Amino acid sequence: MNATEQSEKSHSMASHEPVPPALAGNRLELTSRDPRFPEALRTIPHPPKTLRIVGTEKALQEGISIVGARKATPYGRGCARHFAEIAASVGVTVISGGALGCDSEAHWGALDAGGCTVAFLGGGCDQLYPARNAKLFQRIVDSGGAVVSERDWGEPPMPWMFRERNRLIAGLSKATLVVEAGLPSGTFSTADEALAAGRDVLAIPGSIVSPTSAGSNRLISQGAIPIIDDESFESALSMLFGSLRHEDAANVHALPDDPLIAALMANPMRPDEIIAEGLHDSAVGLMRELSVHERNGVLSRFPDGRYGPSQAWLTRR
Repeated sequence: MNATEQSEKSHSMASHEPVPPALAGNRLELTSRDPRFPEALRTIPHPPKTLRIVGTEKALQEGISIVGARKATPYGRGCARHFAEIAASVGVTVISGGALGCDSEAHWGALDAGGCTVAFLGGGCDQLYPARNAKLFQRIVDSGGAVVSERDWGEPPMPWMFRERNRLIAGLSKATLVVEAGLPSGTFSTADEALAAGRDVLAIPGSIVSPTSAGSNRLISQGAIPIIDDESFESALSMLFGSLRHEDAANVHALPDDPLIAALMANPMRPDEIIAEGLHDSAVGLMRELSVHERNGVLSRFPDGRYGPSQAWLTRR
């Protein structure tokens, strides 16, 4: 048992959280003989025999999985949410494991962008884990997504089930984006499952002295596609799905009355410079806010990592 699985087990056994209520929503079971069964999961190693679903089976389409460390850094959480928003904004389903940290941020990012997201659980759909994410799981269902498991409805999660779950996350995805991953880790195992299923692996580089980025950096050194900015991610999405976000000057939102926007219009800055200037006090909140302004066509992220006025906004002026 690796360190991550032992931690999963410890959390499961030591948790004193109240048992969450059962998820409300459409419930169904799909066997591999059902024509609605996801084709992408028929061809993976050890394909599931049955999927239990709360939500809609139409959400089970090939998308991009975004995974990362449970004990994520603000950098990792911000990146997971930011890139999930980008993917969801162009209609790509975001798939993850519903865990704390990067997984949760990826789901929330997709939801914030009004997109579709799918959460694969280690145990049954009536044994929500982690319990504190019950509201997130319900929001996924209510927003047209799905919470899915190959386990029976009431089967409690066990340590070995998470590695089994990871093959489903990777299998339903055309590519897996690893945001943060230690060595060894459950996140790193999802990349292994993606490669075993013949899927692409993308990774976000991090500090060489950060344990939570050791796995991501190792993947890049082994040939994973590095995601270094929005442009590289959108290029990857275009390669995988044939979809790209295009700025349209006619659809650019009005310039908000916001000191942060005013400062960036006058002097483009990187996120760390924005925080150093006292214009924001939360790395996660800042990345969320920047992504909203970027999606609204007010800001763009430049190749050097700075944020400033978008070309569409300048054209509108």
